[in-house]
Amino acid sequence: MVRGMADYGGEGILLAGAGRALLLQLADPAVGRGVDEHSTFVGRPVNRLKGTLTYVYAIVYGTDEQVNEVRRRVNRAHVPVRRADNEESPGYNAFDPQLQLWVVATLYDTAITIIEKIYGPLDDESADAMYRDYARIGTALQLPPDMWPEDRAAFRRYWDQRISTLRAEAGGVRVGRGLLFPKHTALWYRAIIPPARFLTAGFLPPHVRQDFGLPWSGRHQRRFDRTVRVLALTYPKLPRRIRHWFKDYCLGELDKDLRKNRQSAQRQGVRA
Repeated sequence: MVRGMADYGGEGILLAGAGRALLLQLADPAVGRGVDEHSTFVGRPVNRLKGTLTYVYAIVYGTDEQVNEVRRRVNRAHVPVRRADNEESPGYNAFDPQLQLWVVATLYDTAITIIEKIYGPLDDESADAMYRDYARIGTALQLPPDMWPEDRAAFRRYWDQRISTLRAEAGGVRVGRGLLFPKHTALWYRAIIPPARFLTAGFLPPHVRQDFGLPWSGRHQRRFDRTVRVLALTYPKLPRRIRHWFKDYCLGELDKDLRKNRQSAQRQGVRA
């Protein structure tokens, strides 16, 4: 049976790769500068993560109304994230399709990495379906469809080339370490950060891990391998309502916001 993003996209275990995807994004110098100079990610990490995942969930599972709403939110957030070149560094633009391609690529590669660690390698038909599905996350915004590599082999060439030259700059490192070593966040968030930081480090390419100052050794690797084996044995046995809880929560919150918007528009119409 062919399984695609609709089967796997809502799996809560993908949250184990959230840090990996984010740090890979921040390791792109332009993304790192843009987030460092414009984002509130470090001060509001949970809200920003929820916003990103709500966008992904809406694109995969949502109604047309939900998709239009998350597109509007993302585009609104991206409007101020731009700067021309200056004497200190090159500029950036959140609407740059090359940067959007990289962001979607990190989400896709991270999802495939996690899924295959937990469920085992996908058959070719399912892997192709997942790959095609992920293009929608970018093309729902400004990514031209023809910029998404034509197949998985083309993607792997793109990915390997980008990874081989990826080096984080100071701004991206500052944001990444602020997320991994929080100081002024809720106690519960600080409590879950150590295991999240460990998984993030384990899933990162070694040189990116080093750029962000994350220590790693043979002992770390053995512990990481054991952790992944335990997750692969236990997670798939959980009921679907637990595995998809966060996806259902995010889409439920999105529905609440849409109802409030409709009610507000109705009240304004009555007053007019």
